[in-house]
Amino acid sequence: MTLSGIRKQFITPGHEKVTALDGIDLAVEPGTLVSVIGSNGAGKSTMLSAIAGNLLVDSGRVLIRGEDVTAMPSWRRIQRVSRVRQNPQDNMASTLTIEENFALALAGKRGRFALRRPGRVKIREIAAEKLKPLGMGLEDRLSAVSGMLSGGQRQAIAVAMASLGSPAVLLLDEHVAALDPNSAARVHEVTERIVREQRITTLMVTHDMSHALEHADRLLMMHQGQIVLDLAGASLVGVTPRDLQERFAALSGGSLSDAALLSADPGPTKEQVIGRV
Repeated sequence: MTLSGIRKQFITPGHEKVTALDGIDLAVEPGTLVSVIGSNGAGKSTMLSAIAGNLLVDSGRVLIRGEDVTAMPSWRRIQRVSRVRQNPQDNMASTLTIEENFALALAGKRGRFALRRPGRVKIREIAAEKLKPLGMGLEDRLSAVSGMLSGGQRQAIAVAMASLGSPAVLLLDEHVAALDPNSAARVHEVTERIVREQRITTLMVTHDMSHALEHADRLLMMHQGQIVLDLAGASLVGVTPRDLQERFAALSGGSLSDAALLSADPGPTKEQVIGRV
């Protein structure tokens, strides 16, 4: 996946221009899991929307598997790009069963948004195949109404549905932020297993820097619509949440003051850890 010179501006109610994305250049190798962090309003979710086609950019290009999809609407990109949002209710129809949600997801991947099924038995087979590896017993509850499930169960199902059709790109927009710590850890585990097994290029927006460092092959920090820090490989080894806070302050002149973004215990810096060895 490649983003080249992506720019996007919005007009406020007061008729002022706000630059949400300011010349984003990004190339991600297939199968890479990228964490994206930054303060509120940094442009993280806007960048995901530009990739998904939920908004069209003012300038620049979006390439997926070498194909220019810049002007392609979201309903056509859904076969190439999957997205899981923060609120479980945004990822599944709460009044439908697990099976019916899978039917919708499959229809979307095939370009037919309807409950019209390729065959109920086939859908149940596909759903069970996707759900069994989650280890939650959901493959035996396909007739359960989604709204009766826990948030963690729904998010795990959402990730499984997002992997249908082997998408080129998976976008995770703070997909565990609304969950309790235990559920968040379980969904992270499920997510990483799926993206590793299917080698899906993944961008994961998160406010938890510890999780960002723990799960990613690469980490991006955004500020005012730009990528101000890009760490991967050796440069990412040993980095701590405190290091990220200090780097943000040095690069932006500000601080990551959002309580949701800061770890309860930022821990020592990379240099302090090395000094103890």
